[in-house]
Amino acid sequence: MSLATLLRSMLLLAGLSVLVACGRNDLDEPPVALGDFKLGLNIVVADNMQKVPISRDATVDEWETGIKKAVQDRFGRYQGNRFYNIGIAVDGYALAPPGIPVVAAPKSVVVVTANIWDDSTQTRLNGEPKQFTIFENVDPNMVIGSGLTKTKRQQLDALSYNVAKALEKWFLENPNWFANPPVPDLRPDGSKAMPDTAETLARQRTERAAAAPAAADMAAQASVGAVTTAPLPEAGTSTGSSAGTTAVRPPARPADLATGN
Repeated sequence: MSLATLLRSMLLLAGLSVLVACGRNDLDEPPVALGDFKLGLNIVVADNMQKVPISRDATVDEWETGIKKAVQDRFGRYQGNRFYNIGIAVDGYALAPPGIPVVAAPKSVVVVTANIWDDSTQTRLNGEPKQFTIFENVDPNMVIGSGLTKTKRQQLDALSYNVAKALEKWFLENPNWFANPPVPDLRPDGSKAMPDTAETLARQRTERAAAAPAAADMAAQASVGAVTTAPLPEAGTSTGSSAGTTAVRPPARPADLATGN
């Protein structure tokens, strides 16, 4: 997926961001039903993310810490008996900066790719990786761009919250993953999603690094409101899996494995 294609996708989704922006914090409410779910590994990697030119700077650690906390806050509430591991790769982002003319109306956005595993069998439950394009909440501030009204921390926290909320919606759309035992999706060739080998993980990480600039292109076009006549993807909260999105399970770091976070 080229940088321009990714950006065009985000431009289209800008008008649909309400689908992933809940508009209020719902963490004080009872969690939605997810069978026997209990959060196992909570892995977030951002080593190969790309930043668009018109964006505030955010470090790898800031993104990893922000999204990891949001996932923990939402899914750490479950007290089931079956562990599920969540892996998220941050592909690209744009944090609307201050001082940009109102006409540009830059939007803050992040592109992530997610996978979920049954911990007991180390089987990936989603047949293909799922890519999400996540925007900030829709509010009056978005008319002029959140860079003029919010700090970088507020933007990153809002996006991280919406990433976790989008994952929740995705999980609810796939109740078979939370059956007992879980039922994995089938891959295009009809085979079940199987555990990722070390060799496969290494190859996927290399592929993701090579494809990472596409996420920055997508974020850049959405943030500046660029206009294009090229074909656009179907509208929705995510671009789904594509040929340009690697089937990556972010390698668990020793600290993640040791703490179970």
